[in-house]
Amino acid sequence: MLFRKQNGIIFIFLPLLIAIAIVFSACSTSKGSIVIRENPNGTQVTMDFKEWSSNSKCELSLKKGDVLQIEVFREHGEIALVVKGKNGSEPYTGNNLKPGLFTVTVSETDRYEIRITGKGATGKVFVKNVGK
Repeated sequence: MLFRKQNGIIFIFLPLLIAIAIVFSACSTSKGSIVIRENPNGTQVTMDFKEWSSNSKCELSLKKGDVLQIEVFREHGEIALVVKGKNGSEPYTGNNLKPGLFTVTVSETDRYEIRITGKGATGKVFVKNVGK
């Protein structure tokens, strides 16, 4: 009889646990996805994102006078981008980026952080060091 009582409890609690798991998974908000790829020689970064709402970063080592070519493909959502050196220089800050191509020249040799922020964003951003 004790075994049957435990089976009854399992049959009551198992559906309850499944229902709770479904409710919590339905209530959680998805932040989408982002894939960041850096080429082996450290001169190019590709950021590919879908329905993405968060921020992420990567780094490039740049020399004084290097030019970054930045190409933005935005299908929808908002994209912000910051290029900031470890020593404090900030050669670029942009919010609500539109699709297009532009360049940024760095003023000092440093390791630069490229930080991207998305708000429901789908698209791609390419950052390439084209040298001087």
